[in-house]
Formats: sequence, C-alpha cells, structure tokens
Amino acid sequence: MIVDDFRSDTVTRPGAGMRAAMAAAEVGDAVYDDDATTKRLEAMTAERLGKEAGLFFPTGTQANLAAMMAHCGRGEEYLVGQMAHTYRLEGGGAAVLGSIQPQPLPNEPDGTIALDAIANAIKPNDFHFAITRLLALENTFNGLPLPDAYLEAAIGLARSRGLATHLDGARLMNAAAASNRDAAWIAGQFDTVSLCLSKGLGAPIGSILVGPRDFIEKTRRIRKMLGGGMRQTGVIAAAAIYALEHNVARLGEDHQRAAALAEVLMRYPEFGAGPARTNMVFLTPKDFDTAAFAAFLRSRGIAVSGRYGTMRWVTHLDLDDAAVERVAEACEAFFDKRGVRGRSQAPG
Repeated sequence: MIVDDFRSDTVTRPGAGMRAAMAAAEVGDAVYDDDATTKRLEAMTAERLGKEAGLFFPTGTQANLAAMMAHCGRGEEYLVGQMAHTYRLEGGGAAVLGSIQPQPLPNEPDGTIALDAIANAIKPNDFHFAITRLLALENTFNGLPLPDAYLEAAIGLARSRGLATHLDGARLMNAAAASNRDAAWIAGQFDTVSLCLSKGLGAPIGSILVGPRDFIEKTRRIRKMLGGGMRQTGVIAAAAIYALEHNVARLGEDHQRAAALAEVLMRYPEFGAGPARTNMVFLTPKDFDTAAFAAFLRSRGIAVSGRYGTMRWVTHLDLDDAAVERVAEACEAFFDKRGVRGRSQAPG
C-alpha cells in the first residue's frame, strides 16, 4: 500500500471542496460549445495568462500536438529540445499524426537551448530543406524554471527569424512561483501556451491551450480530428476552476517541501542528489542499486519513479512534512540494514 506517493504531482486525489464543485457544476454539450462551466474555465485561464482565448483538452499531449499542427503544415519543422516532453515523451505524435518534422537540439543543464544552436538550426530558403516554422520550449524543465533573460532572448531570436513560438507550460505555475513572476509575463513571451491542470494543481484531468482567438478556433477543428471533442466537460472543468482558484497560491509549499527532501537525500553521496528549485528532486546515482532502494522504499509505503538508473521525487498537495520525515527514516534504515554506515553524512 502506497502511503507517500512521490512518483509525480499527477497522483493527487480531489479533496472535498473540489468534489463539491464538480457535483454542483453546470453542464452542457461542449462539442456544441454550450457547456457554461467549460467556457468559464477557458475564459478565465486565457485572461489569467494574458491571451485572447483558450480551449480545454483532455491531455497536455493533445494540447501540444494541436498547437504544433496549427503552427506547422505537413513537412514543415519545429525546433525543440532533445530532452523536451513534446519531442521525447509524447509518442512522436507531431511526426506520426501531424507530418511535422522535429529538429531536436541539445538541452543545456539548466533546460535552455543555446541561442547559437537555435539560430544555426533555422533552415535557409532552399527547397532541399523543411521550412522551419516554430520554436517550442518547456517551462519548467526537469523542475527548473527557465531564466527570464533567456526567455526574452530566445523568443526575440525566434521572432526576428519569423518563427512562431509555443510553450509547453505543463508546470507554468510552478515556474512562475519559483521565479517570482506573474504567469502572464511568462506566457506573454509566447504566441501559444499549454497549461496542465493535473500537474501540481490537483485537478483530475485536463489541459488548456491559450493563444490568439483565430488560432484557438483553428485548434478546435484539430482537437476534433484528434478525438478530443468531449461532451459534458463541465464536471471536470469545475475541478480545474477550483484548482486555479485554490491550488496555485500554495505551490510554494511544495517547493519548500522539495527543498527539505533534497536536503535529506543530499546527506547520502551515493544518491547524487542536487538541490530543488521547484517541486522536483532528481537522483543520478553511480554504482548504486536503485532498484533495491526503490523496492525497499515501496516496502515502507513510499513510491518513487525513475528511468535508466535515475530517480525523480515530486512533491505535491497530498504530501506533508511527515512524508519527508518518513523518507529520512527510510534512507537511514536502508543504509543501516546494509551496514554501509551507521549514520547518514551531512553534505559537504
């Protein structure tokens, strides 16, 4: 039984207030565009992010794909980070379903893409090449908010070369909280932005795509093509409205808890842990059995995620300070059991 679930901030459960909002939601048929609660969600999100219009999607993957298909025609290209979610973790949908060519570029350790790499990847006006149409960035990136100056420079470069810009802002609100910026300022750097409502904000489902009104109408058609037309969405839109109204201001608590968790994990050099900037802590162990450690944690009701020997810990509204304390106890017990050392070591 999982007691403390650090796998993702998508594992949260709707609380009593959110469930009450869902039960009381006014609903209609959203495909006919007459679900009042969904329309309220779309309008309030667009206003909060400084855009003309918004459109509700079942997933962030579909919202990003619809945006890229609206920005790029068949055989055209978008520039994207090699480790970005839209390139690496969305099933290749842009290529498979949109016939759009991704041009992946190396991500720097802070999640940025070098400006020279962007400039050099923009194709010349030559029929041998795909036409470069779009720069897609991600914020936060592996828990790191992109620097303000970088956003301005990268978007300025893209616009100077005639490119459209899209932000995978799945955790945009975390980025805003960590950088002490209004989310609208970050969103304002981009033509279009997707915001996930189930990552960090606690809604059970859904993402919003925001941008110019005519662009959003174009993506409405694409959403239907992709199977994203839903009916009485007011029930889940009400949960998203509750999340935006109640769960944004508290994101700093998750960040503080992740910082405390990082301090615990950094006591053990074997973990290769680093400090947290938002709600994520990453472990990059060397010569360490992460599978055995994960199994030990699971035996104590603690769940984490990881790939290829790494580990990711994510804090969220369903975790409290006691959960971090239980991690500290589990780490000490793990090393005591193996006789590696009697006590954890302070970083230093």
